[in-house]
Amino acid sequence: MARQNTLFKEAYNRYAARLKLDTELPSEPEIAAELGVSRSTARAILMRLSDAGIILWNKRQKTVLRLPNQADFFPKEETDSLHDIIERSFMMRIMSDEAQPGMQINELELAREIGTGTSVVREFLIRFSRFGLIEKRPNSHWILKGFTSEFALELADVREMFELHSAAEFGRLPLNHRAWEDLKAIEREHHALLKDFDAHYRDFSRLDEKFHLLIHRASSNRFIADFYDVIAIVFHYHFQWNKAFARERNARAIAEHLDYIAALQSRDPQRIDAACRTHLASARQTLLQSIPQSQGDAAGSAA
Repeated sequence: MARQNTLFKEAYNRYAARLKLDTELPSEPEIAAELGVSRSTARAILMRLSDAGIILWNKRQKTVLRLPNQADFFPKEETDSLHDIIERSFMMRIMSDEAQPGMQINELELAREIGTGTSVVREFLIRFSRFGLIEKRPNSHWILKGFTSEFALELADVREMFELHSAAEFGRLPLNHRAWEDLKAIEREHHALLKDFDAHYRDFSRLDEKFHLLIHRASSNRFIADFYDVIAIVFHYHFQWNKAFARERNARAIAEHLDYIAALQSRDPQRIDAACRTHLASARQTLLQSIPQSQGDAAGSAA
């Protein structure tokens, strides 16, 4: 039941964010197909929108009366999947000031902290361990090996290879593809963040993850999708490792994102490639600057 409730809330937030004023909504089966949910979930979404006065639902006719405001959406913590919760808890542990190479991570402790079974925690850790950040030891223990400059450079190399391919594929998507609408919505989110940047610049990491995830999905490559999950986790959280100059760094990244978005919308392969390379070069530099010195130094001296 909890999982179904999370699914409904996440799908509702997604659909509510797409609404356009004075438009007619499609049928329940079409909404269900668009969101990848059941018809009953689609109907529940429509009922909530109707109860909130966002749409007028008269038999088969469903008209958008107003755009949702912040209060109409479910809080992010209520829409997180179990995977997201485990990911956040794990990353907060390895980002903490106490996290050093050799630190133990216990499956049972992590599961208790999250309030879930050890099997799902173990699955997450096994998947993450392929990239060398952690290593399995006996008795449900894992060892943090350390986030080094060498690891960061290798990760950046792979990310750039994947994203250059995905960005090129994005530019070739048909004009009626849903991704173009999603890109426009993300562009609006960037401008909204800029309007009150001093108060909300720390929210950029979430928007950064959302933007790059949209791009990489255009590749439809199962191997990129599999490996990009871990790459996205590290690049999403690295902003929080080193908060020095966060405002200036995020302001530059937003400007690069907007140039990148404009390049994608132009569908010009050369322009897309140039914008992508410019932004990824900045991201590589930021990642290297964000590595905690204690981790990098300790891991380097132990190598």
